[in-house]
Amino acid sequence: MPIAAMPSEWRDSVRVPGGKALVGTAHPIIEGDGESPLRERRVKPLDWERGTVTVAAFRRFVAATGYRTEAERFRWSFVFFSHLPETEGHTLGIDGLEWWRRVEGAHWARPAGPHGAPGQDDHPVVHVSWHDASAYARWAGGRLPKEHEWEHAARGGLGDVPFPWGDRAPDDTTFQPCNIWQGNFPHLNTGADGFAATAPAISFEANAYGLYNMVGNVWEWTADPFRVRTLKKTARQPASTEPRRLLKGGSFLCHASYCFRYRIAARTGNTPDSSSSHTGFRVVYPV
Repeated sequence: MPIAAMPSEWRDSVRVPGGKALVGTAHPIIEGDGESPLRERRVKPLDWERGTVTVAAFRRFVAATGYRTEAERFRWSFVFFSHLPETEGHTLGIDGLEWWRRVEGAHWARPAGPHGAPGQDDHPVVHVSWHDASAYARWAGGRLPKEHEWEHAARGGLGDVPFPWGDRAPDDTTFQPCNIWQGNFPHLNTGADGFAATAPAISFEANAYGLYNMVGNVWEWTADPFRVRTLKKTARQPASTEPRRLLKGGSFLCHASYCFRYRIAARTGNTPDSSSSHTGFRVVYPV
């Protein structure tokens, strides 16, 4: 029996105008990520979900399709160590990144693992791989955004700015316009912005296009592969020998001292079957 597509009335979207888009930066912070150069692209108008896909929305998708995420099929995913419940037993870490723990039974509905609390309906769905995000987007009648589309939307018409709200950088004490880390990573997060993990998908202030949490909160999968430009204009090379996909926006674990990637031009990549407790996505729809 064919699976019905997501009803259009379930969308919570705003129109982002097309035009000339700025991509990258002339002042890279993490040059190895391929943040530069600053360049121009043309974009078409698109309807964007105001926030990332939520736990509640993903639950509707699972109920309608019977979909099982890769974390569920692999039977484990990565959870940040300080978010594990006290009842969680021994877990394995990543060499050099020991704060990431492999947790059996962690998936979208149980983001801290089977002994933790269920995912909150209005928070971003996490523990979704690129394949999972792409499957949801197809069911919803949309797709994942491309990098130049994502940056155009994040800038909100402000031009060459590092953040969706402008030029001022967040800090640990007086200015928290997004959900990132405050304190000393990885052992002390003061939670000055009100959240130690994810915040609701619709929270903080929207940018000028009406989009929420374009930086911070959770990394967002995009449609593009993760490539780093070389000095030659026509040459590009993969950042890794593995087939990686591009993520944008940073997450609640980012801090200027460790992962200063909650900037519009910042970027990273991961394998398309990877999942973790700080990675989600949002959907765009053709006009």
